[in-house]
Amino acid sequence: MTRTQEIRPDIDDGIDRKVLAQLRARFLQINQGRLQRAMEALSTRQQLVLKLLPLLLHVNHPLLPGYVSASTPAGLSGFEPDDASLAEVQRLTRSFVYKPRRGQGAAPLHGLFLMGSLGTVAQAEQSDMDLWLCHSPNLTAQELQDLRKKCDQLESWAATQGAEVHVFLVDPQRFTQGAREAQLTSDDCGTTQHYLLLDEFYRTAIWLGGRTPLWWLVPVYEETRYHDYCRTLLSKRFVRAEDVLDLGNLAHIPPEEFIGAGMWQLYKGIESPYKSVLKLLLTEVYASEHPKVECLALRFKRAVFEGRLDLDELDPYIVVYRRLEEYLSARGDQERLELIRRCLYLKVNKKVSRPPTRGRAKSWQRLLLERLTAEWGWHSRQLNVLDSRSQWKVRQVAAERRVLVNELTYSYRFLSQFARSAETGSSLNNRDLNVLGRRLYAAFERKAGKVEYINPGIAPDLAEDTLTLVQHPSPEAPNEYQWALFNGSLGAQEWSDFAPLKRSRELIELLAWCHRNGVIDSSTRLSLHPGSSDLTDFELSNLITSLQQSFPLPQPSVEETALLRASIPSQVLLLVNVGVDPLRQHSQMNVHMTTGRTDALGYSGVRENLVLTLDQVVLNSWNELQVSRHDGTDALLDCLRDLLNSLPIGGPQPQVQVRCYCRNRAQPIAERVDELLRDLLNTYAEGRQSRYLVQVRQHYHVLQLTPGQVSHAALGDLPALLEHLGAEQELYSPLHLDRHALDGDDLALILPMGRPQCIQVFYRLHETSGEAELTLLDERNALWRRRLPFRDEQSLLTPIHRFLQSLLYRRNAMLPLDGADNQPPLEILYYQLLPAAPLRAQRLERRPAPEAQVSHPFYDVQAIVEPGDGRQRHVTLYCNHREFSELEYGRELYRAVAQHILAQRAGGERYPCYITDLDLSAVLAGQQAQTVHYLHSKSGLEDALNTALQQV
Repeated sequence: MTRTQEIRPDIDDGIDRKVLAQLRARFLQINQGRLQRAMEALSTRQQLVLKLLPLLLHVNHPLLPGYVSASTPAGLSGFEPDDASLAEVQRLTRSFVYKPRRGQGAAPLHGLFLMGSLGTVAQAEQSDMDLWLCHSPNLTAQELQDLRKKCDQLESWAATQGAEVHVFLVDPQRFTQGAREAQLTSDDCGTTQHYLLLDEFYRTAIWLGGRTPLWWLVPVYEETRYHDYCRTLLSKRFVRAEDVLDLGNLAHIPPEEFIGAGMWQLYKGIESPYKSVLKLLLTEVYASEHPKVECLALRFKRAVFEGRLDLDELDPYIVVYRRLEEYLSARGDQERLELIRRCLYLKVNKKVSRPPTRGRAKSWQRLLLERLTAEWGWHSRQLNVLDSRSQWKVRQVAAERRVLVNELTYSYRFLSQFARSAETGSSLNNRDLNVLGRRLYAAFERKAGKVEYINPGIAPDLAEDTLTLVQHPSPEAPNEYQWALFNGSLGAQEWSDFAPLKRSRELIELLAWCHRNGVIDSSTRLSLHPGSSDLTDFELSNLITSLQQSFPLPQPSVEETALLRASIPSQVLLLVNVGVDPLRQHSQMNVHMTTGRTDALGYSGVRENLVLTLDQVVLNSWNELQVSRHDGTDALLDCLRDLLNSLPIGGPQPQVQVRCYCRNRAQPIAERVDELLRDLLNTYAEGRQSRYLVQVRQHYHVLQLTPGQVSHAALGDLPALLEHLGAEQELYSPLHLDRHALDGDDLALILPMGRPQCIQVFYRLHETSGEAELTLLDERNALWRRRLPFRDEQSLLTPIHRFLQSLLYRRNAMLPLDGADNQPPLEILYYQLLPAAPLRAQRLERRPAPEAQVSHPFYDVQAIVEPGDGRQRHVTLYCNHREFSELEYGRELYRAVAQHILAQRAGGERYPCYITDLDLSAVLAGQQAQTVHYLHSKSGLEDALNTALQQV
């Protein structure tokens, strides 16, 4: 190791200018060594760029790269090009003649520095050049604009020479005040990391020309009184102001910067963890030392003052590693130490296990890495594994992911705890930490149904050439099966001897995992052992293609705006009947059915349901891929319910695709489910409470489309459906019908007719049976149906009309007359259902309301119902205003009323009697009564009364 005499200047005793010159020479010696190392790794054309940039910034010449105008700021303080640079420039343009700057005033460009990995052990062919161009604070806005144009043109010229250059303009005066207009490196995280960026600059920057940093000349032990020290150096002319530039000191680093740096590195680490782990851990080291942080730049400066000038040990990456090694060794944290060693090794990217190209000497980076790995005790097998990272597949990647995710998660917890303990939890920090926590959660957190992503920048390609997919019995329970994926092409007798890459209960879960992690690509060959499933090679191929088309890779990064809100589905793929033949019995018998009833939910004469299973794959707004499966009798409705409940209320709708590749009727099945789903989505998107009726086989399902609380009721037959539709509703609830529901039934015409603030009466005559059917939709769209004897339309409709008019009269009497928000009175409409006829379908026709003549022999039968004890109710009946009370007749009430009614009829005819008025005000006190309440009570009373009428 190179070691020279330690320099300890003491400003109080006076400083020797020779000592300062000696210090500057040490820094320039290290600088020259790093610059030489940087040049060695560059191509000839890239070397030319680095050599000529100081000169091209120093002069303005119309035929040289970067020329904007003669007035563009040019001139680098104290810069004089060497003969080699002048010769190179004259190769670019013969007419160029260099004229030294003399008597032209102070040069406007103060210093040029190279940032980044060039000249370090981690320099690579693709390393870019980040340049800091420090300029005078006196430049006008126009001069700055011209200088920016000049730099942009130089960047473009460098690109033609194969060099990626980024020039950042720095005003040292503004910089020391913490003000800057833009990011200062291509890897910059913003203005919140001033001191950490300065720390990186002082320990990594390579000086290319102009003034040198004043910071070089201030001993570490004087850092806390940096300004006084610098003032003395300048005022007493120990150094000339025109020879140095001042970017500030590192005596104190605010804790907010550790939080900002940690969040930035964590953000990057989610996709490229190896690149971020070293910087993340360095941030942790700094934060753990707060408030007395000795940053690496100060260690670097101390080494120079002490005469420790070994280029290898002062290499920026080695300096970082040594500090992390010291920290982790003191904590006894061997696993994390091994991780950062791997990160450094992979960052340097020199394959120690393989000899260098024939005829080439070992590079200094390779020699340094060989010494380090020997120091670490790494054996050849470990080196071989790391050097073959480009060929890593699932097993190696999964093991490495565990360590990396643990590190990122630990860093997040450390960062959160530090923000609380250092009392730096500003609202901005808290918000950013929460967003970052969500980002980590979305990327790495395991949860039911979520497809785990195992390759966050660990290996370039996980695709396998050949795989074997097997379904076999599961040890969980009898008649349970699982799917397993094996490496290679294995026969039926072979796979049981190998450990699978992945197991899952369901096939789509396994295929989604393969796709998400790139295990299967277009060139992968799959051997299939379908077990007891009906899966075919054709179906398997199409399932994989559907996943690839619906969820193309790579996934774009999640926008922060999406993380500020709860995740919502953005892309949905529904796969119907995966590995299931819905007509298996017919397939086994090689029978092909022909039928006119082709609806997939009620197929053929026996109305078979061909939708047996649904696998749902959802990509949400946080880029989480989730898989769920529904099977069983209610699979379709359960799936639709869960999908609707996952959608944001009033938010954007996801892109939805439905696919089916089963052995029989795949396309019609997919089209049927797609049609139903899109109709439901459109209905649900209206954003109001409504209902949707679907018929599957002989069963009915009513989806209650309450935003965010969708549910469905399964109803076994038509009477159960009628009872369900007859239930009271809190508000008006439209009812939408799937186009195949209630095919051929009257209800298919009636139910879509519902209207708010309207009572609709539908009647159908069955003249052959002497009966009629009354169906009513009330003002909230509840259904009531009754079958009655039929004599004529007048006797059928007049009782219900009189009852409804009495009901509206009572309801209106309860309303205040001066209410500003009074609703209009309910309308009563009548329709007749006319049967189908030749060339004419079944239809509805509007009918006028019945007109009851005053002389028409209808009795007024009024009922008043009052609450009793428990569920008991007390009934009082009035026949033409004569009272019949339970107080008088007890259980014989209905018999007494029936006898009275018969006595009033000529010949004692026993045709039905009807309740014409009903008061439930005491029973429904405090409730928003609707018409159907009254109709149900009316039906019960009429049944009791008419039974008594037949018995007396």
